Amino acid sequence: MERLTPDLLIIGAGSGGLSVAAGAAQMGADVVLLEGHKMGGDCLNYGCIPSKALLASGKAAEVQRHAGAFGVQVARGEADYAAAMHHVRDIIATIAPVDSQERFEGFGVKVIRAFGHFISPTEVQAGDKVIAARRIVIATGSSPLVPSIPGLDEIPFETNETLFDLRDRPDHLLIIGGGPIGMEMAQAHRRLGSKVTIIEGAKALGKDDPELAGVVLERLRAEGVVIEEAAKVVEVSGSKGAVEVVAEDGRRFKGSDLLIAVGRKANTERLNLDIAGIATTRIGIKVDTSLRTSNRKVYAIGDVAGGMQFTHVAGYHASVIIRSILFGLPSTVKTEHIPWTTYTDPELAQVGMTEQAARAKHGRALEVVRFDFAHNDRAVAERKTTGFIKLMVVKGRPVGASIVGHQAGELIGLWSLAIANRMKMSQIAAMIAPYPSIGEINKRVAGAYFSPRLFDNPMVKRIVGLVQRHIP
Repeated sequence: MERLTPDLLIIGAGSGGLSVAAGAAQMGADVVLLEGHKMGGDCLNYGCIPSKALLASGKAAEVQRHAGAFGVQVARGEADYAAAMHHVRDIIATIAPVDSQERFEGFGVKVIRAFGHFISPTEVQAGDKVIAARRIVIATGSSPLVPSIPGLDEIPFETNETLFDLRDRPDHLLIIGGGPIGMEMAQAHRRLGSKVTIIEGAKALGKDDPELAGVVLERLRAEGVVIEEAAKVVEVSGSKGAVEVVAEDGRRFKGSDLLIAVGRKANTERLNLDIAGIATTRIGIKVDTSLRTSNRKVYAIGDVAGGMQFTHVAGYHASVIIRSILFGLPSTVKTEHIPWTTYTDPELAQVGMTEQAARAKHGRALEVVRFDFAHNDRAVAERKTTGFIKLMVVKGRPVGASIVGHQAGELIGLWSLAIANRMKMSQIAAMIAPYPSIGEINKRVAGAYFSPRLFDNPMVKRIVGLVQRHIP
């Protein structure tokens, strides 16, 4: 066995692990990176990138079907599913060099293409190498959660790890799970010509503000997606091309293909965490506010840490631990400024508290301000007027923002900045947005916060009147 003693060992070359590796190596640390599967992890190969690429194909088809509103001849928008999936693979291949082994070796990272597991609290074995690093970062991510449903082990089904290998378009795709993954793939496949039924045990998009989620659900239903809620699945049966899903209340759903999209599970099975003295919870590795595990030499970041499961969270975690590991400075993780987006059309984005959560915490101190996309001139020009922004404000500072509409994922970034830096509404109102732009919505909702204070305030009117009488 070859023995390595780097400053830092990173297990997993997904978004979080790559961010730590690149930053640490370029700042002078001796870094070893382990990856037993694909560089880039789930996001590049099975998640964020392929799903958004397939959504783009569906959007291109949908635009053709509705071109008449823009004075352009309507086309059938007939999709070639195999070609759309080729587009997906092409996008992955275009981005892959950024996450490649060669690029990271260029940074000075020693990349070992093998899975790692602990053989002691301070040592990890990967293939024929034993690594005893000063600090270890677990960044192994998560995998699709496959529930224990009777019959599921007897029929073919897809997860996000296999879906993008399809070349024949599903005739009727059944999706178990009405969260972001299920909704995005439902709309993409419907626009590409499949019939789609979503089967959700509780509420579809249940983690988002129900008022905004309702706008997305209405659009999907209008496009022909069948959404069945409160449909807890108790049995599946059938074969490829003829699948049946049975709900607890007796509802039966028949389709040609089945996609499981009920959530994620942390990838911890291969690690031998018990040997390392690393505690776990039901949802992942147990960490403190600095992302340290119960083994003080080991950190866990991203999905495997059991918190919010987004690529940008893994990147944020990487920035938190870099400060601690490389410079020995205290650094803690926060969540109130972390946004998330469901990339349906319209998009659904959230940062900070929803209205319901803010009312529960702040009561009468909460002010809720809204602005509709229908009053944004750029949205009108592009016929993207469905949606609105809802802003939660307490004592002049935003504590949450919910957006449904065109480019909601782009708009939400400003409110992450505002919450992260405890900015005041007056600072947002001072911003100048180019006209006409969708981004002006953020400026206008800040104006809506101040409008009643200026235009409905008798004191302001008296002062203005007094000044006008005395100005020469």
